[in-house]
Amino acid sequence: MSINRACLILNASFEPIRISSCRRALTLLAKDAAVIEEHHGVEVYPGIFLPSVIRLKHYRRIPVRISVLTRKNLYMRDRHKCQYCGEVFSPRELTLDHIQPESRGGRYSWENLVSCCVTCNRKKADRTPEEAGMTLLHKPKMATIHTARYLIRLIGLTEDEKWAPYLYN
Repeated sequence: MSINRACLILNASFEPIRISSCRRALTLLAKDAAVIEEHHGVEVYPGIFLPSVIRLKHYRRIPVRISVLTRKNLYMRDRHKCQYCGEVFSPRELTLDHIQPESRGGRYSWENLVSCCVTCNRKKADRTPEEAGMTLLHKPKMATIHTARYLIRLIGLTEDEKWAPYLYN
């Protein structure tokens, strides 16, 4: 079992706040800032198990923050799905598409960028979706704190079955 495996971190109120590596979780445990709620059953040190879910001992106020506009965050917002054909791709197979092309004043913004496969991006070329005869699956919008929480739940349901009780399904 790898120490870089994912670990769910809960606030003191049992609210999921992030997914981190087991290495980071072990650091929080060593600092006595957290307790293990679930573990993988593998002893890392005598009496210390590789955590699957940890809970912070003291409540931490998590500020509402606006997500930074990055390629990774856009792919996550769109769930690695081409917004024209609907197929799911790996990050290496995706590109970013400007709905309003850059050559026509299209901005680099949450509302103007979508995940797109190479085939659909070539088909659309330097045109708007309407001009290319293509339709978007979803109207793009800025990622919010609700998007981040949804993604934690989505990842958690596929990552580790021990996380399910903590993800408020």
